Amino acid sequence: MSRSTASSSDSRSDPLIQTSRRAWLGVLAVGLATFSVVTTEMLPVGLLVPITGDLHVSVGEGGLMLFVPAILAALFAPLVVVGAKGADRRWLLCGLLAMLTAANLASALAPSMPWLLGARMLVGICIGGIWAIAGGLAGRIVPPQSVGTATAIIFGGVAVASVLGVPLGAFIGDLAGWRAAFGAMAAGCAAVLLLVALALPPLPAPRSLSARQLAAQLANPAVRLGLAITLFLVAGHFMAYTFVRPLLQSHAGFGQPWIGPLLFAYGAAGVAGNFVAGEAAARQPGRVLLTITLALLLTLALLAALGHLRFASGGLLVAWGLAYGGVSVSLQAWMMRAAPGAVEAATALFVAMFNLGIAAGSLLGVPSVDALGLRANLWLAAACMLLPAGALWWWRQQPARAREAGSAFR
Repeated sequence: MSRSTASSSDSRSDPLIQTSRRAWLGVLAVGLATFSVVTTEMLPVGLLVPITGDLHVSVGEGGLMLFVPAILAALFAPLVVVGAKGADRRWLLCGLLAMLTAANLASALAPSMPWLLGARMLVGICIGGIWAIAGGLAGRIVPPQSVGTATAIIFGGVAVASVLGVPLGAFIGDLAGWRAAFGAMAAGCAAVLLLVALALPPLPAPRSLSARQLAAQLANPAVRLGLAITLFLVAGHFMAYTFVRPLLQSHAGFGQPWIGPLLFAYGAAGVAGNFVAGEAAARQPGRVLLTITLALLLTLALLAALGHLRFASGGLLVAWGLAYGGVSVSLQAWMMRAAPGAVEAATALFVAMFNLGIAAGSLLGVPSVDALGLRANLWLAAACMLLPAGALWWWRQQPARAREAGSAFR
């Protein structure tokens, strides 16, 4: 036997290498789970016009497809962390993915908006549960020196889904209809469920977290500020982004064949923004978040002023994606720095507030668009960015708190 053949044989039989490979396959499976659930959450944004037209409801009413699951996700994120005390995390994740698969199938078959909103309620439970559980799994799957990379992959699923979920849904919807988009998502969720069941090791419940311990994090001023920033930043974004498709078609005048490519350009810019911001946010999340917030404020204001021009609206959409792509990874970096000894608790609160922001933004956007129109709604969304921008600027001017929290918040 040659040396290379022997080396290959040893590699295949080395239990440590096999364990390492399975661990990273497990990390990938969890990352795909977060990608699946957030993509399902975002799917109606790119399908808003065909869904509302087929089910004979207004575009504003269609915004409830984001509000309903988001509000339930905000409720269930902490409830799952506190309530699922003795459940093996692998099987809990599998159960939630099975529910997500069923919810997508129910959405694909929905004969009316009430039916569709009922399916979206199940999606909300899955969002809160999967996202909250996934955040604490990296340290239980890979060795300590690899936790940072594993966490980036898991939360990368959230970031990538946040920016690619909409164009993916729009692309499938344009090819085969909005029902086919939900059907394809159901098939994808079933495949991820199988991968999670096979790739993850048994994950017995960790030390239980009580409601009192969860609430205790609210005494941390950096956690409180991070939650407030999350709420207003995400609400402002989704107040506008929920209606991005009618914005491109009605306000900018793009025809249907342009929508998929434009949203994919937004998504590609968002993926780039995720990686660019992620590296910088690991060192200085406060500075990165302030930059992102100001960029979103400027982009939304320019869209309101110039969005009727096709060239301007296309370029600004890409800039919007680039800026928003860094939001989730930067906010997560803030929360991890704010509560290094209670990451699971801080993550549960962060997930709850993030989804509350989605619910608030989509809910506020409904009467805003119906009463004032798409352009005025953009101005209001831009105004929402003033609050987190001001809070971050104020925080950076507080030397005592900066010393207490550490230079990472500068």
